[in-house]
Amino acid sequence: MIQNPAEKIGNTVIMLLLGIFCLFCVVPMIHIFSLSLSGNRAIMSGEVTLWPIDLNFEPYKNVFGDLSMIRSLFFTIWLVVIYTIVSLIATILAAYPLSRRNFKGKNILFALIIITMFFNPGIIPNYLLIKELHMLNSVWSLVLPLLINAFLLIILKTSFTQLPVELEDSAWMDGCGHFRYLMRIVLPLSLPILATLALYSAVDRWNMFQDALFYINDAHLYPIQQKLYEIVINSQVNDATAQEGFGGSSPVPESLQAASIMFATVPILLVYPWLQRYFISGMLVGAVKG
Repeated sequence: MIQNPAEKIGNTVIMLLLGIFCLFCVVPMIHIFSLSLSGNRAIMSGEVTLWPIDLNFEPYKNVFGDLSMIRSLFFTIWLVVIYTIVSLIATILAAYPLSRRNFKGKNILFALIIITMFFNPGIIPNYLLIKELHMLNSVWSLVLPLLINAFLLIILKTSFTQLPVELEDSAWMDGCGHFRYLMRIVLPLSLPILATLALYSAVDRWNMFQDALFYINDAHLYPIQQKLYEIVINSQVNDATAQEGFGGSSPVPESLQAASIMFATVPILLVYPWLQRYFISGMLVGAVKG
């Protein structure tokens, strides 16, 4: 396809803007990676930018040698898998009836779901609810409160609605029930959008630490982000204590903090290549025809 000069200029500008945006996303990660491999002298003097100086692998030895970090990593992987599966099942079971033509009251239910995107009870009521349900220091306190994301539910409901009506009518004529129609026809045709939703759910759960901060006191149940938060906060507290002249443990080196950040970030980044082929098509399916 031959492009006219205006289209070429427009595409060039778009590519430049996308390139600049990518740099804003990639450069901080490169900087953190460089800090994690640099010596303390170079870091303290501000010499480290995008390339390690005074190459130092000691921070990674400390991170991988810390059994609590390894335990938090494997617990988070297990938590993400459980949450993604349960959340996907719950979202499917909620989106399917809302997408049916003859489901009475679906508009009212859909409006109530949308309201939850703008209003929430707040931190204290949520904490009291989790406490009354006896889920403090429980894995389920990190799964059930975030079980269904209203935004992802809307995307999946839109995708189900876009399936041809003739396909549904043909299934009914063949004696297909709702469950069989969902399992044999709807879900196989919705694999791209399901993979996209699974990716979003996994990333959200991986990056979440606030709920663990409120509901979890057992160090054995710390997700990796909570463990990382603990390292950074303890470092800041020790640094402030040292500056005030009080006794206390020495601050965590910045290289060790950077290595911990890389340790907590890289695993979830490795998920993207496996789901990349579904990601773009899934987003288009969920976005077209709102």
